[in-house]
Amino acid sequence: MTILLWVVLTPIALAVLAIGLYFLKAILEGVREGAREGWREGTEESLRYKLPDEAAALGFVPRDQQDTENAAPLPALLTGAMAAARAGDWKPAAALFEEAGRDWERRSAYSERLSGIAAEDDTWLLAWESALPDDPTAALLRARSTVHLAGKIRGSRRAQYTTSEQFEGFHRTLVRSREENARAAALAPEDPDPYISEIQIALGLGYPHADMDRIWDEITARAPHHYAAHFYALQYWCAKWRGSEKLAREFAARAADRAPLGSLMKAFPLIAHFEHDDSGSTEADRTPEMHALVDAALADAAAADPDHPRLSEVRHLLAYYLCLQGRDQAAVEQFRLVDGHIGALPWRYRANPAETYCKLRDASVSAAAEAD
Repeated sequence: MTILLWVVLTPIALAVLAIGLYFLKAILEGVREGAREGWREGTEESLRYKLPDEAAALGFVPRDQQDTENAAPLPALLTGAMAAARAGDWKPAAALFEEAGRDWERRSAYSERLSGIAAEDDTWLLAWESALPDDPTAALLRARSTVHLAGKIRGSRRAQYTTSEQFEGFHRTLVRSREENARAAALAPEDPDPYISEIQIALGLGYPHADMDRIWDEITARAPHHYAAHFYALQYWCAKWRGSEKLAREFAARAADRAPLGSLMKAFPLIAHFEHDDSGSTEADRTPEMHALVDAALADAAAADPDHPRLSEVRHLLAYYLCLQGRDQAAVEQFRLVDGHIGALPWRYRANPAETYCKLRDASVSAAAEAD
């Protein structure tokens, strides 16, 4: 999910999370009680990193070849549409959404990517809007791109370093985006995406809980088990934004309990735990309850559509918790399925995600090899 923007991954949030997660469990409590020194960025060992032989033998990717922007390879049709948009051609993007039909998960993933491009240069989107003034997909991309634009106007610096003009432009642009979301929703009444976009506006403008409940009713009436919608909503209910640990955990538990196997909803109790865990020990991650949550998410991932656009994000989280729990064989299986693309939780909350990822991956590979 590369477009969480200021809404989820501002430097303030990153700093709080980096501290709160206590250096990602002090990098697995010293990476099996022996390799703690040198994991921090810029240390001599960090600069000397070499892919271990055991990891190389399994085909794992070296640290400097990890893609930190994406959680998985992007579909060829999407990359083609993105390239065409940057070149000014909107038609491949329109064809991409036409092919997706009512697959709301894919449409949401596509709109995240393409609206980000439009926020940088909307020449191609303006051409689309000129050719088809009431096209619902163009309207959606306009609405979501305005959320991106608001973030660009505000900037990524902390509040004390942000000018009143930036804040005014930020809020003014978000208000405009709210109007554009309403237009997109009216043009495509069955599409949950405008309401998913509104969750990001709710975070930025500080919607009260009653308004969030309204948005959520609109989303679940259209797509009750939409992964991206649940992810953004969980951010809203977290203590770092508009809720609390209790509200976030309750929201995640309801999502997991009510969803069918294969929906990936079983990951949300793990995400809620991750977002509120400020311990420097793996003790809280090794409880019978956490083992059960990981097992449930494993079964959910195994039953999911292999082409689900969010499956790799769940696998990254599973690899992390399996590693923390010392279930290294299972962790290695998940690492093998995602290796090379690490733009996902928990790695993206670190200043050097590739270093953190490889430390834990290599620890599990080594422990699994020793256990054989």
